[in-house]
Amino acid sequence: MVHQVIHIQPLAPAKPALGAPCNGCGLCCLAEPCPLGLLVSGHRRGACAALRWDGVQLRYVCGLVAPGAPALGRGWRWLTPVIQPLARRWISAGSGCDAALELVPRNLDP
Repeated sequence: MVHQVIHIQPLAPAKPALGAPCNGCGLCCLAEPCPLGLLVSGHRRGACAALRWDGVQLRYVCGLVAPGAPALGRGWRWLTPVIQPLARRWISAGSGCDAALELVPRNLDP
């Protein structure tokens, strides 16, 4: 069993059950990037650089799928119509939670 420390927003929703609709808990993208996130992040493990915390909705969102695709940066936003469909496919948008991960909170008290 592999253990990984993930820093997650305390207000993030709890991870849904496998197959349940995504609620923006962010656990899957905090653990590792999707195929498109690999290109954006430049690494295979750890949080995806495209992941964004939405403080209004109190959930994580993919910065490649979010309106305006903020993860692309200003100079690359023209790619939004191409990137967003790919990102939706690779994050499996609309198909339910597929992250077989278990979140074990760490006690930070001494």
